Amino acid sequence: MTDSKQTLQLNFQLNGKALEVECEAQETLAEVLRDRLNLTGTKISCEVQVCGACTVLVDGLPVSSCTFLAYEARDKNVLTIEGLARPDGTLHPIQQAFIDEFAFQCGFCTPGMILAAKSLLDENPKPTEDDIVHYMDGNICRCTGYVPIVRAIQKAASGMAKKEK
Repeated sequence: MTDSKQTLQLNFQLNGKALEVECEAQETLAEVLRDRLNLTGTKISCEVQVCGACTVLVDGLPVSSCTFLAYEARDKNVLTIEGLARPDGTLHPIQQAFIDEFAFQCGFCTPGMILAAKSLLDENPKPTEDDIVHYMDGNICRCTGYVPIVRAIQKAASGMAKKEK
C-alpha cells in the first residue's frame, strides 16, 4: 500500500504579500504557517479551538488557525503577528500598548491576544471594558491575569483614536 497524500497549491495574501505554497489537504493553517513558512509567532496549544494562542486574522476576522484548514485561506488575506509591525520595524500601537502595560509574561498567548485585539479595535474603535472582556473571551492567558491585557487594549484604542484625529 502506498502513502499518497493529496497536495494542493494554495494562493493567498500573507501579511500583505501574495503567496503560493504547496500543502496537504488535511493541513491546518497553523501547520502551514509554522512548519512550511517558519512563521512561529502563531502558537499551537489546545488544538481544539479553545485557547486562542493560534489566533490569526483571515480577511480581518480572528480564526483559530489550529482547526482552520489551510485550504480555507485560499484567495483570502491572512495576517499573522509577524505582519503587524510596520515595514520599518515600528510596532503597531497594540503591540506597543502590550509592552507599556506589561500585558504579557511568558508571551505564549500574546500573538493571539494582540491579533484578536486588532480585530476588536478594527470593528469597534472605542470599546468599553465589557466589550473588551466579551470579545477577548476566546483567548486564554495563564500568566498575567487579564487586568493588564484589558488596560493595554484600552490604551491602544485611545492612542489609535488620537492618531485618527
